Amino acid sequence: MVYDCGACIAKYVLCFFNFVIFFALNLFIYLFFLFQQFTQPTVIEQASYILIAAGAFMFIVSFLGYCGALRESRCLLTTYGICLVIILILEVTAGGLAAAYKGKADLETRNFLKSTISKYYAVPEKADAVTLMWNHLQAQLSCCGVDDYRDFDSSPKWVAEKGRKQVPESCCVLEGDKTLFKPTSPYCTTSPSESNSYYQKGCYEALQNWMKSHLNIVIGVGIGLGLLQLLGIFFAFCLCRSIDGYIK
Repeated sequence: MVYDCGACIAKYVLCFFNFVIFFALNLFIYLFFLFQQFTQPTVIEQASYILIAAGAFMFIVSFLGYCGALRESRCLLTTYGICLVIILILEVTAGGLAAAYKGKADLETRNFLKSTISKYYAVPEKADAVTLMWNHLQAQLSCCGVDDYRDFDSSPKWVAEKGRKQVPESCCVLEGDKTLFKPTSPYCTTSPSESNSYYQKGCYEALQNWMKSHLNIVIGVGIGLGLLQLLGIFFAFCLCRSIDGYIK
């Protein structure tokens, strides 16, 4: 239908871009279920809900872009462009509000993170997706809890099963592969100290320090995602306009 060179480029760029998103999404789902045998059943159950929700949204958006460009449908392309505009506005708004109300945002973020510990954190034998996330975060950032190890005392699941443990294994100084959560000191979990653990180092501060030290990467990723969304919006509406011009 559309013979303009610019419109053809927009059409095939949109097709390729959304095909890549769709392929990456399916690859991620495949890898998730491939490795599910190594994970606790409760982790799979909780992560599946998140995966289904995120996957459904990404599928719908990429489907609109791919089919709209391939079939040169003004309706699908317009809907796709509007979805990208809404997503971009929400991202910019969230960033602006976080910057304008930094103190409030920090407090709310801390409270939210603490609530995930108090509601879900458990011993490794009864670990769910949230517990696994916290363990990996603590192991990789060398930290413990949101502010410190005392945050875990608010979790009934942890308190009921911890026994003599004062901190989880992931709060300890680990040896070898960190994903195995093997402390270098056998006394770390029951008698944590500054030499054998990170029990007084909060993960919120550690995460902020990591983001500051990798600020260029964080900004680059944000700008890159924003530019990709802008290109998607631009190509979608340009192709719509070309289709309108051809019909007239």
